Amino acid sequence: MKHFYLIANPSKPGALDMAEKLETELLRRGASCVHARGYTRADQIPADTECIITLGGDGTLIQASRDLISLDLPMMGINMGHLGYLTQVSREESMEPVLDALLYDSFTLEKRMMLEGSVVGAQKMVKGIALNEIVLTRQDVLQMLHFQVYLNDVFFNEYMADGIIAATPTGSTAYNLSAGGPIVAPGAQLMVLTPICSHSLNARSIVLSPEDRISIRLVKWSGGKSYSAVFDGDQVFPLRYGERLEICRAPKYTTLIQLKNVSFLENIRQKMDRI
Repeated sequence: MKHFYLIANPSKPGALDMAEKLETELLRRGASCVHARGYTRADQIPADTECIITLGGDGTLIQASRDLISLDLPMMGINMGHLGYLTQVSREESMEPVLDALLYDSFTLEKRMMLEGSVVGAQKMVKGIALNEIVLTRQDVLQMLHFQVYLNDVFFNEYMADGIIAATPTGSTAYNLSAGGPIVAPGAQLMVLTPICSHSLNARSIVLSPEDRISIRLVKWSGGKSYSAVFDGDQVFPLRYGERLEICRAPKYTTLIQLKNVSFLENIRQKMDRI
C-alpha cells in the first residue's frame, strides 16, 4: 500500500499528535498520506486511497466504517483509549513495524458482517447500518418495554424487558456480552439476539442465520413516551407505538486489516485481563 488516509479523534489525548507523526513518516517513506482534521465524508476521500487508519478507540473505527462503507476500503485502528477490541495497534507500540507491514502488504484482510436496520411506520421509514449492534431501548423513561419479536414474519416471542440487542459477531464482545450474550468468532456469519434484563427466567439469547429477518414491534401503548433504535451506540432513531424495527444483514461489509498472528481467543483473553 502507498496511499493512506488518517482519521484522528480529537477528543482522545495524543491522537492528533500521533496522526501528524504518522503522516510525516509515511511521506518520508515515499507514500502519500492525507490527514483529516475534521469530520470525514466519503466524498472527501481521495480516489487513490488504499487504506484508512483511525486513531482513537473502537468508536472512532466503527463510525468510520459506517460513514465510509460505500468506498469498501480496508481499515486499521490505532487504539488511543482503553480496551479496543477492534483496534489492532496500541499507542504504546512502536509504529515502525506497523508501517513496514502496511507498506509491504504484510497483513491479512478480514471481512466483518454488518447489520441494516429500518424504523418503519405509516408515515416514515428511516434506515441505518451498524458494525456492532442495533438496540431497541428506552429513551427517557425508566419503564420496561413490552414488545414482540418476529423472525421471517413468523411470531417468535413476547418480552417485558429493558430492551433487546441484535448483534453481529463483531459486536458480540460489546453490549451483547455485558447483557449475558455469547461471544462469537468475528469472522462468523450470523446474528445474535439478546434481551436486556428481561422480566422472565427463560428469556435467553438466540443465534440466528445471516439470512434471517428480524421484526421488533412495540405491543403496549406508552402514553406518548418514545423509545429508540440505537445503532452502534451513537446513531439514534425514535420509535413509537405502531412502528416497528426491521433488522437484517447489510449488503456491504467492513474490511479490517489484521497485522498480528494472534488468535481471536488469545486477543479476547488479553482484553479481559485488562478489565
